[in-house]
This record gives sequence, C-alpha cells and structure tokens, in this order.
Amino acid sequence: MEALSTGAVRSAAAGTGGRTAAPLAPRARLLPALAAVYRAQLSRARVARIPLLFVATFQSVGIMVLMRGVVDGGAEARAVVAGSSVLVVAFVALNLLAQYFGQLRASGGLDHYATLPVPPAAVVLGAAGAYASFTVPGTIVTAVTGSLLFQLPLTHLWVLAAVVPLAGAALSGLGAALGLLAPRQELATLLGQLGMSAALLLGVLPADRLPGPIGWARDLLPSTYGVEALARTFDPSPDWTAVALDLSVCAAVGVASLGAATWAYRRAAVR
Repeated sequence: MEALSTGAVRSAAAGTGGRTAAPLAPRARLLPALAAVYRAQLSRARVARIPLLFVATFQSVGIMVLMRGVVDGGAEARAVVAGSSVLVVAFVALNLLAQYFGQLRASGGLDHYATLPVPPAAVVLGAAGAYASFTVPGTIVTAVTGSLLFQLPLTHLWVLAAVVPLAGAALSGLGAALGLLAPRQELATLLGQLGMSAALLLGVLPADRLPGPIGWARDLLPSTYGVEALARTFDPSPDWTAVALDLSVCAAVGVASLGAATWAYRRAAVR
C-alpha cells in the first residue's frame, strides 16, 4: 500500500511537470489592510487637499456670515455654528465620497480592489477615513470663527475630537453607500449633492423653526446628532449626559451606515 501511494504521488508529480501548486497567500487582516488603504487614499487625495479645505470652509463660514444678519444669539446662534461646522464634514465625507465611489464603480476601478486580498470593510473604512481626515482643519476653523462671530464660548470646543470622527463615520458610510448603489455615476453625484443640501438645510437652521414633517426628516439625518452634541456644549452649563447620548446615537448610526456601505461594496464588486 505504501509503494502504491508513493508511485501515485510520483505519477501526479510527473503529470504536472514535477511541480506542485503553491498554497494561496492568506487574506490580509482587517487592521493592517485598513491602514494600507487609508495611507493609499490619503496620498491619492493629497493633491486636492487645499482646494477641498478652502471650498468646504469658505462655504460654511459664508453661511454663518449670512445668518449673522438674522440671528443675534441664544439657541439659534448655537444651532447655526454647530450646523455650519458639521457641514464641512458633510461636504467632504458625504458629497465627495459619493462621487468618488460612483466614479470608481463606473470606471471599473472596483475590479482592482476586488483582486486584492483585503476585506471589503477595509476598503470602505480606509476610503471613508481618508476623506473624513480632510475635514478636521476646516471644521476647527469654522467652529472657532463662528464662536467669535456669535460671541459663543470656546471652552468646550474640544468636543470636536469626538464629533468629527463620529459624524464623519456616519456621513462617510452614507456617502459610500449612495455612490456604490447608484446605477450611474451621474446619479451618484446627484445623490451626494442632495445629501449635502439636506445637511445644510436641516443642520444649520434651528430645529424649532422647521415644520413638523421636516423636523422628522432632520431626526433621520446622521449628522443631526453630531450637530446637537456640539450645540449643547455652547451652553453656559452643558448637559453632558445629553451630549454623551447624542454622540452615542451618532456612533450607532455610523456603525450602521458603514455596515451598509460594506454590503453595498460587496454587492457592486461581484457585478
């Protein structure tokens, strides 16, 4: 029996030219793959960093200057400054990421990522993190400018360290899902623009000024809870329990939206 087995092995080796198939390399782990995709995306978009930061920041500061003529202070001023600050995140993380993934799908760029031994979640999270990283300087500049413009305290602006990544994750996941699910690149661009417009109208305008049905739509917008958390910190004595609750909801929405984007990536990559 041993001789037959050895002969069978030799015959198989001879039939394949004396070579045996090499085992496939294991798939990359999530965290190393995520770091690699993040660095690649950050390097790719570095050329467009200054224009992106300028446009997003100038847009938000311009909105605050316009609203300064109709809003004096109080809760309305806090809502305007918080909404304008998070709008910088929406411009990049939602609008531009939807356009990027829509273009990537239309040009066949997803085929490149599909051939790499990286988890789909690493591709989505890496791209989302890279785009959201561009929003940090603009968000800080907008928040500081708005606080000075409306004479709001700067004491608790450190909460941006939580608001930016959590709101960025929620909006990035939504933007990536829109871009991957849109059947055409033009539709992905349109959906990204509509999402940013919703973040502008529903985030910057004070909640008590909105009609009932539109107020319900505001509650469904992922960035709303980041806006509410930041607006509460402008109070003389912030309700930190409410701030933590808003941030927790924002984090939960971010996990859900990034999960939806990962599912949309798998769906688009196999087509």
